[in-house]
Formats: sequence, C-alpha cells, structure tokens
Amino acid sequence: MNGLHRVKTSSSLRKTRSRLGLHPSAPIDEDHDIHERQKLLWSRIRIALREPFAEFWGTFIMIMFGDGSVAQVLLSTGQETAPGSNGFGAYQSISWGWGLGVMLGVYVAGDSGAYLNPAITFCSCLFRQLPWRRLPIYFLAQVLGAFTASGVVYANYISAIDHVEGHGIRTVPPSKTATAGIFCTYPQPFLTKTSQFFSEFVASALLMFVIFALKDPSNNGVPKSDKWFPLCLFFLIFGLGACFGWETGYAINLARDFGPRLMSYAVGYGHEVWSAGGYYFWIPMVAPFCGCTFGGFLYDLFIYTGRSPVNTPWMGLKHIFRPDYAWQVRNEHLRREKEEGIV
Repeated sequence: MNGLHRVKTSSSLRKTRSRLGLHPSAPIDEDHDIHERQKLLWSRIRIALREPFAEFWGTFIMIMFGDGSVAQVLLSTGQETAPGSNGFGAYQSISWGWGLGVMLGVYVAGDSGAYLNPAITFCSCLFRQLPWRRLPIYFLAQVLGAFTASGVVYANYISAIDHVEGHGIRTVPPSKTATAGIFCTYPQPFLTKTSQFFSEFVASALLMFVIFALKDPSNNGVPKSDKWFPLCLFFLIFGLGACFGWETGYAINLARDFGPRLMSYAVGYGHEVWSAGGYYFWIPMVAPFCGCTFGGFLYDLFIYTGRSPVNTPWMGLKHIFRPDYAWQVRNEHLRREKEEGIV
C-alpha cells in the first residue's frame, strides 16, 4: 500500500475490528500520528470501520454512475435539442455508465478489497478464505451505499421525472412512461420465470468466473499488477451489459438492485416495485448468489490450483460427511488467521 501501513491500534479498536472479521490493525496513512488521532471519537470510528466505509462509498460511486446513466438516457428520450434530435444517450451509454461506475468504485474501495457485491463477497468467503465474519458488515455497507446513492440520483432527476410522468406520478414497467427502471431492474414482459432466473444466473456466473481469472496469480493471461484490475472490470461490466443486459437489466448484484428498489418504494413508486414482473424482485436477490457460486466453482474446478474447498478431498464435500475433518480444517483456518493477525 503506497503511503499506508498497518499500525497497532488500541485494544478496544482491535477487538472491535476482530469481531467484524477485519484485520486488527487498519491501514493508516504513515504520515499521521495514529496515537494522537485515536483520541478523537470520529477517528476511532473511522479506524474501526475503515473497510466497511470503503465498501459503502465504492458501492455509492458505482450506483451514482450506473443509475445516473440510466436516468439520463431514459428521461431525455426524444429530446430534439440533443445531437441527433433523439435524446442524450443510447443503450450503450448505460453500459458505459455501469462500466465506469464499477471501475471507479473499485478504485475508491481498494482498502476493503472492493467487492461492492454481496454475491462476490460470499464467494470470496466460500472459495478464497475471506473471513465469514466480514460478510454481514460488508453486506450492510453495500446495500446502504446503493440505497443512498439511488436517493441522490432520484433527488437530482426529480424534476425530469415529474416532467416525464407528471407531477407526483410514479409508475413501474410496463407503463410507457415508467421511470422506476432508473433505479432497479425489471424484466422484459415476455420472459418466463425460468428465463428471468437463467438470464441473471448466466451473467452472474460469467462475472465471478472472469473475476477469479483476473485475480489468479498463476494465470499468465492476465496483467500481474492489480493496478489494471479496475480497467479490466470496466470491460467486463461493459461486455455483460452489451451482451446480456436487455432481458433483465443484468442486476447481477443484490445490493445494486435491492437498495435502489427499497429507495424507490420509499419515495412513492408503491408496492408495484415488488409485484411487477410476477414478483420479480426476488430473482436479482437470489440468482446472483447461485450464479456467482457456480462460476467460482467452475473456475476452481478446471483452472485454479491454489487454496480452495474445491481443491480438497471430495471437492469440499468431505466437510459435510466427515464432521471431524471439518473441525480439523476449521482449527487450521483459525490458526492461520491468528498468524496473519486477523483474529
């Protein structure tokens, strides 16, 4: 970490961070007087929750660019003052917006690992030894970041939404003037429930498979420097949007969909945000976990040779059928965490 190092914090901060599954010592700017800073209440909070704050703001940035691009394209459709006299943007503008949002969000949240997605966080716990205790606080930070950012986008475009829908009117697809799709995803009306789920499943599996490939140190096909990772993610998200975005809006992220959906319900879009598309709302919550888990499993099964449950006896199923083996592995994992200073 350039300019950063891990400094031993107070015992209370170390205990708080350890309970959350975080490294007991937060990465701190080496130019700061850490012991003096720990006397300030906000500094102690910031040190204790540095990584969750990073996840919050990384997700916030991602949603600002993503939902912002959707808003500009949808709300400006037909504007004759735009170049070409048909609005300020097209579908690919949305792919650009989401790609840029993810890339910049990863830069912002670098200290936390920049997961920005509960399904990716879950798979990192399952396949890459991220402490499970970190999952709840990251999950909460990601959902709150998405909720807050979508609220800012709504406030920014509220006059345009009133202009398109009518003052105080808020509708969801398939209404011709619906604007709820700015904030969360809605499926094409012709899709069956199976097709809805499969579309999200496939895109999520591709997302996790490629991310694991990009982060695999033994993969000679990817840049060895993590500095290129955010740019690679930009092209990955852009490609997913260009190839798999039409049918369901490629949420591929519970936080990206549920947080803004909850916000849209709160500002007056009504219960239809949950019932639209045959109660579609649960698919962007469940399918990304299933798809990302499958994609991660495929990569580890066929390509990855490092530490992973897939590369253990019975592809990890021995943990289920042999409790004594699972206990042994758990103790070994705890021992490594203590050696690495995580607990």
